[in-house]
Amino acid sequence: MRGSIPPRACFYVACVVLGAGVCLVPLSDLRTPWAAIALLAVLYAGCEQINRWRPAGRYALQGMGTFFPVLLAGAFLLPPPAAALVVLPGALLSRVEQRPRWLRRVWRAARLVLGVWAASRVHWALGGRDAVVEADFPYALGPAGAAVLAFCAVLTVLDGGILATAERVPLRAAWRGLFTRSLAPVAVHGLAGLMMAVLWRSPYGPVAALLVLLPMYVSWWVFAQYHRERGAHQATIRALVQAVDIKDGYTRGHSERVGQASMMIARELGMDDERAEALRFAGILHDVGKLGVPTRLLRKDGPLTPQERRVIELHPEYGHEMVRGIGFLGEARSAILHHHERLDGSGYPYGLTGRQIPEFARVVAVADAFDAMTSTRSYRRARPVAAALEELGRCAGAQFDPRMVEALALALGREGWHPAVTADETPLCGEVPPPAPPARPLSSGPEEHRKPEEHRKSVDGARP
Repeated sequence: MRGSIPPRACFYVACVVLGAGVCLVPLSDLRTPWAAIALLAVLYAGCEQINRWRPAGRYALQGMGTFFPVLLAGAFLLPPPAAALVVLPGALLSRVEQRPRWLRRVWRAARLVLGVWAASRVHWALGGRDAVVEADFPYALGPAGAAVLAFCAVLTVLDGGILATAERVPLRAAWRGLFTRSLAPVAVHGLAGLMMAVLWRSPYGPVAALLVLLPMYVSWWVFAQYHRERGAHQATIRALVQAVDIKDGYTRGHSERVGQASMMIARELGMDDERAEALRFAGILHDVGKLGVPTRLLRKDGPLTPQERRVIELHPEYGHEMVRGIGFLGEARSAILHHHERLDGSGYPYGLTGRQIPEFARVVAVADAFDAMTSTRSYRRARPVAAALEELGRCAGAQFDPRMVEALALALGREGWHPAVTADETPLCGEVPPPAPPARPLSSGPEEHRKPEEHRKSVDGARP
């Protein structure tokens, strides 16, 4: 939910609030344990206020919330309406940065009321209350696990619905991945909540139950620091890419698309998530060395002279020097330095051959050439994906690693190619790109400045 809220999103929120109100109505028919409700509600609200003043709080509040153990402990200890009531003070007083704040607070409270109510309902229906009172393990894990699943399912449905109504995200895309991403952390919070509930009902009482929050808070703080560091990494990369895009306007968006294609190859090769992410960084930053190349050469419309070409061919070394001190890039640095090497040894900057070329560089070389061929440039129009793959296959073994070319072809066959708009379609503010010349035949190759015999031998994509 960003900025102004569409009417259909407001209607959706009103329906969710009405449903939350219906869940709270039976309180009048229960022997309500007001003391337990008040203690848990104050505890949850206090935790949210602590989170509000912590430097990392804004990371913890994104997505799923911070102190679910308190809410889930309430679901394991109290009847459904009473457990749902625990949510209200903390949720309604939580920090909201975007307007309208009151609507967002009401939405946050209503979705959590429904989630906690569903969790408590499932837990009590499966006999979880008796298992908690008697500390009956491992049986108590069953109802608690079912309650966590219900909690995640309700939040997934509600969050997907607000994405679809407020941001016009297609329903299938809105719900994709929400449940699986939230299940693992909520399951951990659920175990902590179950421990709190068991200790609460034990002879040690509520004070012992509160001690469970200390290790949970420490783990949350570590997790938030990780996300802060990750956010700093992303900001560093965005700044470098934006600088390259401003300098070389005709290839704007190229870096992100190369990162996307590199990630597709990485997944097809079965790389783990950490290496795949590093490879995405390599693809995004592969041309960062262009910051050291004179702008007049990057934007030159005609063929390059041998001397100008030698200057541009220094950009991998410039890029490597620029990112040498950025530790989190890891293997990505080698791709930035070697992505213009060729298997036959005729590439640059060092003329490496075969397996001497780092794996990341071999991946980025294929992704770079593929995007260059399938993007419209000032000196030629884009090729179809099939034609680009055919050209990559023709050059496999001499210029490109056949394994990487095959991986890209398989990934594209399964997922398709949905790149961002090309640079020619998104000029800088106030910049009017020159009209593109008539399209050349496919056989002319992707680089205007190459000699005809070089076109037949290789494809580098954009100018080096």
